[in-house]
Amino acid sequence: MKKLLSILPVLAIAFTISCNNNSGSKTESTATTSETPATPEGQENVKDDISQKDVVKVAMSSPDHTTLVAALKQAGLVSSLSNAGPFTVFAPTNEALKKLPAGAVEDLMKDAHKDKLVDVLQYHVFVSALQPDFFKDGQILNMVNGSDMKVSVANGKVTLNGNAHIVSSIPASNGIVYVIDEVLLPPSK
Repeated sequence: MKKLLSILPVLAIAFTISCNNNSGSKTESTATTSETPATPEGQENVKDDISQKDVVKVAMSSPDHTTLVAALKQAGLVSSLSNAGPFTVFAPTNEALKKLPAGAVEDLMKDAHKDKLVDVLQYHVFVSALQPDFFKDGQILNMVNGSDMKVSVANGKVTLNGNAHIVSSIPASNGIVYVIDEVLLPPSK
């Protein structure tokens, strides 16, 4: 017991010195940090070439989805779709987007029409990872923008809103991406 009592003052002094040294280094650390500008870091900025790609990185790695990726960036949806999800993304190809009336994509990409662009893009997203065997003829899916989309299945082929066909599916770390051959246009509100 006497040994324990004689060690306590030594520990108290060591603790006090340690705390004083740490508080000094915190000040230096804070000063250094405040001098360096902060870089915005979100999920989309995480560098990871080993793990499975999220839905956004799947689209970014596809040469057939460059217009879609540009639209996601313009609409400010990259961070949202890089989060945990799960999401089902119906991703129209560049060719599908070219089928829209001339100038439609360029018009949607203007800052003045960002709300319309967000609405169209959110109509391509469902919150949940819908596996290929989930789709049934006559299903109605409520998309992220709040509008409904109709699913038709005939001879094993899935059609969305009567015109967009699922061409392929790509699993992602936070959901699944379905490549589609037409753009899904939300119903007028």
